[in-house]
Amino acid sequence: MTKNQIYRIAREQSAMDMCCAPEDFLKKENVVVTSGCDERARRYLELPFACNLVSYGKNIVASVSEELRETVCGYISRFPAFRCFETPQLLCLDDEVRPRGFRVCFMAEYFLPNSDCLPDNVCPYPVRLLEPPAFDGFYLPAWSNALCAQRKAFDRLCAAAYDGDTLVGLAGASEDCDGMWQIGIDVLPAYRRRGIAAALTVHLAREVFARGKIPFYCAAWSNLASVRNALKCGFLPAWTELTVKDARFTARMNSVG
Repeated sequence: MTKNQIYRIAREQSAMDMCCAPEDFLKKENVVVTSGCDERARRYLELPFACNLVSYGKNIVASVSEELRETVCGYISRFPAFRCFETPQLLCLDDEVRPRGFRVCFMAEYFLPNSDCLPDNVCPYPVRLLEPPAFDGFYLPAWSNALCAQRKAFDRLCAAAYDGDTLVGLAGASEDCDGMWQIGIDVLPAYRRRGIAAALTVHLAREVFARGKIPFYCAAWSNLASVRNALKCGFLPAWTELTVKDARFTARMNSVG
């Protein structure tokens, strides 16, 4: 599968998520559409959006509720596309949606691989490929990036590194939509900086490709360890995403205990 094919499929998936056309992400001008529900969207998304901004680097596609349409149109027309995903500009958006009961919530960068250029990262420990139910006992805090206890039904595949009988690293692939599986990775603190994360990520990416699916990777901009791992594994930044959520949801995310 070529790089162009991978990016085309990713844009098609984003279009399902956003209720827009795939070519909207390639336009020079911003695009604003009304959010809706699509059964083909990524399964963890809560649709319809109040506001979701996506950029593949050329423009912004905004999928919004009618309540926030005017506000979001005004916001994305005021600043260059990349500025709309960073402070201090984001404070303007947050100030404008807060009186309506919303807050800026999630921001992330998404990475896609080039199937022809995945590096040969060798794991210093034996690696086992696991399918459910072989990893049912791994839904623990130590492996919360690789596996999601709230969405067990979508976890399809794991690459596990063992030091003897001890599980020391785990990469998991979640079937977040029909054509694309998301990879998450965890390594025990005592075993980090040994190349385990990169080796497991690449191993799992190859297995996902072998099943006819596209692996993708998500990281917060500030999670430099995760970003470095993506780059080391041949994944490159593909699109950015920002989500506005109900203020009560954001408050729960920030609650302690």
